Amino acid sequence: MTLPVQHNTEEEIERIEQLCDRLAGFGIDVSVEWVDGFMTALLAGRRTMLPSEWLPAMFGDAFDRAFADPADAGQALQALMARWNVLARQLDPEALLDEPDTLRIAPLMIQYDDAMRREVVEAGHMSAEEAEQLLQTGALWAEGFRAATEAFSADWPQPDDSEEGRWYDDCLMRVMALMLPPEDLKAYALESYPDGSPSREDLIDDACFGVQDLRVYWLDHGAKPEQRRVEVAPGRNDPCPCGSGKKYKKCHGA
Repeated sequence: MTLPVQHNTEEEIERIEQLCDRLAGFGIDVSVEWVDGFMTALLAGRRTMLPSEWLPAMFGDAFDRAFADPADAGQALQALMARWNVLARQLDPEALLDEPDTLRIAPLMIQYDDAMRREVVEAGHMSAEEAEQLLQTGALWAEGFRAATEAFSADWPQPDDSEEGRWYDDCLMRVMALMLPPEDLKAYALESYPDGSPSREDLIDDACFGVQDLRVYWLDHGAKPEQRRVEVAPGRNDPCPCGSGKKYKKCHGA
């Protein structure tokens, strides 16, 4: 039975916004959208990670400084894990395999419009050119996704020239297309959408399907467990391998 698509509550999303605001006071400028992209990449990747590994990669030491009190840190982590758990359910492999044409992930993205971009430019936060590139819906989410792949580059190897490698590269490119500058995006659209110019919604949907396809890809190409070499212990009456001349049972086997 396919799991229903789950979503976070407004209160849960607001708690992540509050976490981002707190981190801003400690030198980390991140948004809910960026954090969501970062976590999406982690959950679509080749292996399971614990927060102790990805928290420092996401926030550096700012998380520990911002939430120095253990109770505060616990609540902050709980806010992140509420989103993590929903994303994990949205990317449930069994559901993705059962219904490969169903869009399951629902990214947290700001719906920018021209008025919002003008407001940011007039406030002096960025130039008109930067706003046109960065303040496109999904751009910050893709930035977060890319940041995770760069932070754990060993888990995201360069694709080879095989058919599967090209497919893997295409899945990644569908995500990265969301952060392309206008001219590069135009060239990408001409190559990837020969039947017409895609809308922003088309690009976002394709990026989300790309993430789901990556999750399925890593099921067959995930990290292999390290082979453990087990040495055969000598018999009790054999000479001890330490070279003492004694029997093993009288020496290191005692």
